[in-house]
Amino acid sequence: MRYLIIGLGIYGSNLAIDLTNMGHEVIGADKNPTLVESIKDFISTAYIIDSTDETSLNVLPLKNVDLVIVAIGENFGASIRTVAILKKIGVPHIYARAIDKLHESILEGFGIDRIITPEQRAAADLVNEMSLGNDTESLRIDSEHYILKFRIPEFFVGIRYASMTLEKDFGLKLITALRKSQSRNILGIERERYSVITDIESSDERVQSGDMIACLGTSADFRNLFRHFE
Repeated sequence: MRYLIIGLGIYGSNLAIDLTNMGHEVIGADKNPTLVESIKDFISTAYIIDSTDETSLNVLPLKNVDLVIVAIGENFGASIRTVAILKKIGVPHIYARAIDKLHESILEGFGIDRIITPEQRAAADLVNEMSLGNDTESLRIDSEHYILKFRIPEFFVGIRYASMTLEKDFGLKLITALRKSQSRNILGIERERYSVITDIESSDERVQSGDMIACLGTSADFRNLFRHFE
């Protein structure tokens, strides 16, 4: 896919490089020449433009990309104006970064495809990590629901996965389970990795200490689970 990222600060530049490393074509734009210079060798093309100026913005290949991501965060006004101009021009698919609730609320009024809140998500992930351990990962599905991957409480060790009643007892839908194993890289160095345990609903596979599970539920559902086993 082809992405256009407007705003090449810490968030925008890291996003651009990650997408490039995944094999996507990334075009970047920022009004700061230093930021453009620092990333130009890592992505397909980088432009020095002021995205709050409609004439300048039209220089970008807006019609030839699959998605435009407005990664501007610190300059609230520039972010809003850039999104407004993109909508006026008729760009069909837009993601935009929001740094707080007010910013998010204004962006919602434009009807863009997605509002990105990396700071809030990072904070939520840190809270989960601090509460549940450093192997915890979360994915927000909507305003209430999350997919959370975490180390299974020791209480469940020895129980058949097929017999677990997480949904009945806590409202959590079990999606998958993972187990730690040893593997060697191409240099022969041994390392630990987690692999998915297949057919947990239909097999006699039992929970082992250290297993990880991924569940779908609300914040309240997860709180109830962890409070129950505290």
